[in-house]
Amino acid sequence: MTDRKERLDTLAVVLLVTCCALWGINQVAAKVALAEVPPLLQAGARSLGAAVLLVLFARLRGLPIWGRDGTGPAGWLAGLLFAAEFACMFVGLQYTSASRMVVFLYMAPFVVALGMPLLSRTERLDRWQVLGLLAAFGGVVWAFFEGFAKPAAGPQQWLGDALGFAAAVLWGLTTLVLRGSRLATALPEKTLLYQLALSGAALLLGGWRVGEVWPASLSTTVWWLLAFQTAVVTFGSYLVWFWLIRHYPATRLSAFTLLTPVFGLLAGTVLLGEPVTARLLTALVAVSFGIAMVNRSPRRR
Repeated sequence: MTDRKERLDTLAVVLLVTCCALWGINQVAAKVALAEVPPLLQAGARSLGAAVLLVLFARLRGLPIWGRDGTGPAGWLAGLLFAAEFACMFVGLQYTSASRMVVFLYMAPFVVALGMPLLSRTERLDRWQVLGLLAAFGGVVWAFFEGFAKPAAGPQQWLGDALGFAAAVLWGLTTLVLRGSRLATALPEKTLLYQLALSGAALLLGGWRVGEVWPASLSTTVWWLLAFQTAVVTFGSYLVWFWLIRHYPATRLSAFTLLTPVFGLLAGTVLLGEPVTARLLTALVAVSFGIAMVNRSPRRR
């Protein structure tokens, strides 16, 4: 049994905001690293590297992650969805900007919000919570709308955008699998290991099949970016995310991830010199309002 909570407490909020900040920065890191490391090999290498770190972490803590507990079928499904999600994201980043990718990727909360009521009646949203989710997403779209009119990333920008949308659907489906299967009561470390090991192997195999080649040498900057993606984002933040899914309502957690595009834009401003505009401030207000509405206590009859 797990210690399930119906609302997000202070610990959950702090962990969520930290994860969102890391995921926003990660889009910029992956985009920059693509200049030297092909997409599928980059995604697969960081997954396998994080899997190794996770195995060492579990061994040091004495966690039973290898025993049979009936989670195999759901674990394989989650791992393959995880691999497909990151294949879409990393390949899509070749055709669209990191900012646009973040927008489409973080449509995933809508997939979760639509699917969770089918799995748990306690996670059904009322009309005010739906309004909050729409307001938050609308604010995010408004912040990035300045670049939507013209294909600034090139004539194949539509392909990158489509892959970003596909990645969002796959992420949402992965979250639903985690909550609607035996993985909901499994150790977070075991849940994450399924996804890291399977996605790492699948992505590296996919990269090899399409002819991707690991570069003979990498710059120091790209090595640091790969280390950040592997140890901090893929190992650390994802482990925290799956722990949160196990203990808190998935719909409310997913609503908080709408902060990530805002952090992504901030990362682009600081790291890539992009300007802060009034649209960003509007998005911050809308996202804050949306999160407050989604996490309000529903009126009981």
